[in-house]
Amino acid sequence: MLYRLHSLRPIWRQIYLSSVFPYISLLIWILPLLLFSSGQNSLMAHDEGLYAWRARQMFDSGDWIAPWDNVHHKTPGPYWLIAISYTLFGISELSTRIISMIAGIFSLLLVYEIGKIMLGKKLAWLAVAILSVEFLWLQYCRLGTPDVPMIFLVLLAIWSLFKAELHFKYRYFWSLIAGLSLGLGFLVRSFMIFLPMMALLPYLIGEHRRHRHLANPMLYLGFVIGLIPTLGWLWFSWLRYGNASFAELFRFVFQLGTHERGGNGIIFYFWNVPAKAFPWSFLSLLGLILVFRRPIPRYHLILVGFPLVLFAELSIFSTRLSHYSLSLYPFIAFLAAVGLDWLSKIYQRGLTKNIPRNLSYASGALGILLMLAGIVILAWGNANMRHYAILGLVVGLSWLILPLIWIARYQFGMKFLTARYWVAGWLIPCWLALAMTGSLGLLGNYNPDVKAFIQKPAIASILQNHPIYFVQVGGKTAVLLNFYTPVHGTKVDSISQVPVLNYAWISPKQVAKLSIPHRVLGSVQKHQLIQVIP
Repeated sequence: MLYRLHSLRPIWRQIYLSSVFPYISLLIWILPLLLFSSGQNSLMAHDEGLYAWRARQMFDSGDWIAPWDNVHHKTPGPYWLIAISYTLFGISELSTRIISMIAGIFSLLLVYEIGKIMLGKKLAWLAVAILSVEFLWLQYCRLGTPDVPMIFLVLLAIWSLFKAELHFKYRYFWSLIAGLSLGLGFLVRSFMIFLPMMALLPYLIGEHRRHRHLANPMLYLGFVIGLIPTLGWLWFSWLRYGNASFAELFRFVFQLGTHERGGNGIIFYFWNVPAKAFPWSFLSLLGLILVFRRPIPRYHLILVGFPLVLFAELSIFSTRLSHYSLSLYPFIAFLAAVGLDWLSKIYQRGLTKNIPRNLSYASGALGILLMLAGIVILAWGNANMRHYAILGLVVGLSWLILPLIWIARYQFGMKFLTARYWVAGWLIPCWLALAMTGSLGLLGNYNPDVKAFIQKPAIASILQNHPIYFVQVGGKTAVLLNFYTPVHGTKVDSISQVPVLNYAWISPKQVAKLSIPHRVLGSVQKHQLIQVIP
């Protein structure tokens, strides 16, 4: 009996290791990409700086409803999350971004769980590995914005719907979680949550006879419970500003839906998404063709219906910005995993003329071009361009992995280079590119000149110990100066309103109008820090 127990122990250990290995390996894959930096961080203006500054106003004032003294156009979820982070970790760029980082990690784990149900463990792991090295996705996992937290809630809702379908006994619990997630999505991203909710309709309606989610009252109860924090905030805001609290939310979404920004027309996402998700966007098109030819049983309307409906919604919506498309990226990863797996099977069969061979040589050509560009920049570029030269050389060299693997297997007979190595040849260059980008500060240090200026000992001493007036300071630079100025004075319209011996930030327009005695302490992005003197 003891012998049997002893012999079973390695089997149970093997089962345990096989069950936890995917999670451990995915964390090892993604964590360095989230953490690599040049040692210096500075906020991105405009959006990230705005969220950070508004959250800091909440934190400083203790007013978690409307510390900006006027009715607000967005729900406060992201400000609350960042302000809570400030309470726990202090005010810094890292504490601004840590919520998105955590949401990004949990989103990847949910992608794995959803992928296991739809596609199996192998493709689920591959999808997460691909999503981790999609540029726009990683960038926003490292920014203090509400985009990734909202996507986490959408993925949690999808996973909960799947669990409700698979575990009928617990369907009420999982449906409650799904509804709760979507309700909280409104707190985090306001009316934008309705776009992914509508994209769920093909699955909810088309497969209703099978799963009957829409007939489950707990789904609606969860959604109402999820709305409670937003309704509470609206109530307290209404007590201050009346009906304007509701009107401003609708006015803002109406404005977004009727005004084009930056000349981004209806075809914007047709080129922007492929560019920001390169090279996985092209593999996802191959995967889309494959799943159209052989639909995924039970979940086809999620895998295909969700991204197609969401893409159409985003294209019709007049305000078209890159980060609005982030909800597409997990599904780009799913479909790219299907496409890459199909190509790897062709690679394994070893036909002399096929798509994998051509793609391997194409990646080699891309690598050579990037290396040449890096050499040119290194030889003739200025000092500010050297980061890009190093990036071009490293990434270019890594894109030579694919053709080298192909040549080694089929020209030199190294049969141990199986399809797994060829798939790794796709993932490693993208991982190295993003790791190098983060290490050079290009994914975290967006305004180094502002950060370097406020860290100068003389400037830092003044900012820490004196209130600083703001004289018609606006635009993106103002967002950064607001956040990085510890003690705020009054916002004024003219330098004459600044008391003698006090300090002020002044805008470039005001610089040209200065007529009173003053001392210039320094300037950054054409804005000056001055002291009014007698």
